[in-house]
Amino acid sequence: MTQASPIWVTGVGLVSAAGEGRDAHRAAMLAGAPPALDDTTYAPFAIHPGPALELDRQIPKKGDQRQMEPWQRLGTYAAGLALDDAGARGLVAEMDLIVAAGGGERDMALDESVVAALAALPPDEAAPKLNEMLAGGLRPTLFLAQLSNLLAGNISIVHGVTGASRTFMGEEQAGADAVRIGAARLAEGRGQAALVGGGFVASRWDLMILYHAGGLLRRAPGWAPVLDRAGAPGAIPGTLGAFLVLETAEAARARGARGLARIRGVACEQGRRDTPADSAAAATRALGRLRLPGGPLAVISGATGVAGPVAAERAFLGGLGRPVAVRAAGNRLGWGVEATFPGSVALAALALADGQLPAAMGPGEDAFDAPLTDILVTGFAGWRGEALAHLQAIPAEDQP
Repeated sequence: MTQASPIWVTGVGLVSAAGEGRDAHRAAMLAGAPPALDDTTYAPFAIHPGPALELDRQIPKKGDQRQMEPWQRLGTYAAGLALDDAGARGLVAEMDLIVAAGGGERDMALDESVVAALAALPPDEAAPKLNEMLAGGLRPTLFLAQLSNLLAGNISIVHGVTGASRTFMGEEQAGADAVRIGAARLAEGRGQAALVGGGFVASRWDLMILYHAGGLLRRAPGWAPVLDRAGAPGAIPGTLGAFLVLETAEAARARGARGLARIRGVACEQGRRDTPADSAAAATRALGRLRLPGGPLAVISGATGVAGPVAAERAFLGGLGRPVAVRAAGNRLGWGVEATFPGSVALAALALADGQLPAAMGPGEDAFDAPLTDILVTGFAGWRGEALAHLQAIPAEDQP
C-alpha cells in the first residue's frame, strides 16, 4: 500500500473476555494475566467468554436488539464503542464501512436429527432422506437472519454509517483485508474516514465442531500461552468485537482529534501451507511491500496456537536477522477469527499511544528495552492467509 496521505487510528472499539473499551484493555495489557476462561461448558475445548453487555448503551432500540443474532449485536456494539472513542459520530454520514464477518449459527437441533436419521440407513437411501429432511426442516427466515452482510446493515441502521459499505468473508484474512482496503482507500483520497472491523462469538457448538474438524482447537483444560502449547497445540477461541476508526491525518487535525497511531502500511498474502516454510515465505513477500525501520522490532502477533502457523511465524521472525520482542494478541483476546487482525491492530495502536508494550506473558514473549516507536502486527491464520501491518507512533508535534 503506497500512501499519499497519512492514515491515523483515532478510535478503537474492543469487547473481549478482558472487558470492554479502551481502558479495560489497557489495564489488561499492563497486568499481563490471561482473560477469563471457561473450560467446562464446551469441554474438552476452552473458550474466552465475552463480558455481559448493557446493549442499550450502543443499541438503544429493543427491536433492533431482538432481530440481531449474538455476533451481530457484538459487532454493532463494538462499532459504536469505536465511534465514541474517536468522537466521530459527526462523520458517520460519509464514513466508509468495511466489515469482516462469518456466517450465522447453524440449526444444531436439525443437524442432530439429520445425523441420527441417516446413521442407520444404507448409502443409497441416505441421500433421498437427507434431501427430504432439509426441504422440510430448513427455515428461509433463519437463513436470511444469518447473512454475513447484515452486520454492516445493522451498523448502518443503528449508528447511521452510510458511506460505501463492504463485507468480507474468509476467516482471519477477511479482517486483514478489511483494514488493508479501508486504509488504502483513505490514503488514495477516496474518503476521509472509515470504520473497519468484525465480531466473533466463541460460545457456539457449531463452530467448535467445525474448527475441531479442521484440527484448529486446543484440547486440554486450563490456559497456556499461545507460543507455548506444544503439549496441546491449538487455538482457544475468544469472543471478540474489534472495530477501528481510521482517518486521514488532515481530517483528524481539522476536527481536533488526536491519533493513537499511524498505519504506515498493510500487506496480505496467501501461501501454500505444505510446510511452515511456505507460510513464512508468503509473509516475507508481504514484508517486502512495507518499509520497516531498522533496529529492535516490537511485534503484536496474531498467532493462534495452532502448531503449523506458530512454526511459520517463528521462521519468519527468525529470518529477519534482528532482535524481536513478540506479544501474542491471543494471550490477551483469545482467537477471534474474523476479528483477530483488527483486534491486534487495536492493541498495537493502544501500545503506541502509551509508549509501552504489553507486559510479557509466558515463554516466547521477551523484554523490549528500546523506545517503542514502531510495531509490526502479524496474522498467520489457522487455515490459510498471512498478513502484516506496520504501525508507528505519532510525534507530539504532529498531533492537533
